Amino acid sequence: MSTRSRILLALASLLLVLMYLFPIWKITLDAPQYPEGIGMFIWIDTVTGVKEHDLQNINGLNHYIGMQRIEPDAIPELKIMPWVIGFLIGLGLVAAASGKRWLLYSWVALFLIAAVTGMVDFYLWEYDYGHNLDPTAAIRIPGMAYQPPLIGSKMLLNFNASSWPYIGGWAAFASMALGLVVAFFEFRTGKRDKRAVTTEPKVARRNPSTTLEMVA
Repeated sequence: MSTRSRILLALASLLLVLMYLFPIWKITLDAPQYPEGIGMFIWIDTVTGVKEHDLQNINGLNHYIGMQRIEPDAIPELKIMPWVIGFLIGLGLVAAASGKRWLLYSWVALFLIAAVTGMVDFYLWEYDYGHNLDPTAAIRIPGMAYQPPLIGSKMLLNFNASSWPYIGGWAAFASMALGLVVAFFEFRTGKRDKRAVTTEPKVARRNPSTTLEMVA
């Protein structure tokens, strides 16, 4: 890898540190009865309310419409994610220090697998969260589901639910994009280097016996 690629890869890896410092995702609910809105932050290892009592209020609303309580300690992904991100940070720094392209490609591939797996898992969690309702709930609307959007906004009864990446999530997307750019340029550079080697003109070797005959 070039020096520039190694620096950019190290930067991409260190961007993931922000996932430990800031929330990854933010989900908010806006409604007339909550003019200031209520919401929750999804961190790398827990879930909290945007404001002090927001998570408690969300769980209260969930109780009336039959949705499950949000209990951070019962979400296994929040125990696994810090280790996965820590491994990616370490692998990225090792790849940058060694300059080996195969480590760069491995880092990008593992990052993509982790990202896709995480988004699919998040969608499935939201689906179960919004469809697996208590049939004895106080408020029941036939055919109604309360799945929040994966990304974007949608109306759920009189609530406008919004779901967007937060600082930690945007840092992860920026890290992945930077890693993909580095991998693309290094792959192209590697192909160009191989092509230059295969097309390099070969110097014809002299036959020693022929040379002696010419001297005689």
